[in-house]
Amino acid sequence: MTYQELVSKIVQLQDEGLELFNAGKSVLGKNILATHVGSYDGTQILIQAGIHAREYITSLLLVEMARNLHNNDLIQEGGIYFVFLANPDGAEIVLDGLDSIPCEITKNYLISANGGSTDFSQYKANVNLVDLNTNFDADWGNGSQNVFCPSTEDFVGFYPNSEREVLSLINFTLQTKPSLTISYHTKGNVIYYGFEGEGDQNIARDQSIGESLSEITGYPLIFTENSTGGYKDWCIDSLKIPAYTIEVGDNSIPHPLGIETLPEIYQRNKDVPIVALQKAIEYAQEIDFTTPDVINITKEVKNASNEKGYIARLQSRLNWRSAHRSGDSKRR
Repeated sequence: MTYQELVSKIVQLQDEGLELFNAGKSVLGKNILATHVGSYDGTQILIQAGIHAREYITSLLLVEMARNLHNNDLIQEGGIYFVFLANPDGAEIVLDGLDSIPCEITKNYLISANGGSTDFSQYKANVNLVDLNTNFDADWGNGSQNVFCPSTEDFVGFYPNSEREVLSLINFTLQTKPSLTISYHTKGNVIYYGFEGEGDQNIARDQSIGESLSEITGYPLIFTENSTGGYKDWCIDSLKIPAYTIEVGDNSIPHPLGIETLPEIYQRNKDVPIVALQKAIEYAQEIDFTTPDVINITKEVKNASNEKGYIARLQSRLNWRSAHRSGDSKRR
């Protein structure tokens, strides 16, 4: 599959009556495409995919979900936003290599970070070599596998919310105000919920909803540990809403998962959007979307962009990791 073929799968939804719109822009100016099914009135949920470059199979999963839920009588009230490909620059690098990169300096930078190889099939980051799902301002930099230098995976960025794709997803989420979010990743056939520091009442709520998702997919439900800076983490920490990471695909299958895996993945996940929306409606009295203090976020970014301040912050993170690092849980 090429990047253009992937985008065409998304764009073709317009031929079936779905309206596409932009949830934001990538570093290289690509549109981050989204759609909506159901009613714009009432409870809304948001499902996003493709934030890791090599995990583009999850974008195709959302295409199938949106197609089959369009004008579906199962949606009695509320609606669902789908953000198909949160990292389009990274997906293009995985699918097409570096031919699309117009700058030789950028190409050489990427090849150097990739160990001198032009094979980018395992690439996870955006074009800035930032792992977008570690860049959100949710205990940023304290994940067990975070790295602090540009890399094909796990680099948290030079400060939280630094990347255009991350800010696009944050802004879109603040605009749409979902009561629940789901992030699709590969792989492992597992559902992660919760965030360290979340209140007991919200954890119980999130676990109860997660158990319903576990029941329909057959994926075990696991509380998140040693993982920070993800979109799910930010939704829980900043917005106080239930949020889940669903890892699809068996661990025995190498990255990137091919399109031949899609039918089985879709069958296990096809009911997730409806059940998630139903649960968000059921728990509406216990979900209070909280708008974060954007002023403090802006101040944090300005402070982090100061070189001396950043170096001190980085050294503090490294010292913390040296003293506290435990386990080898994979960064989600």
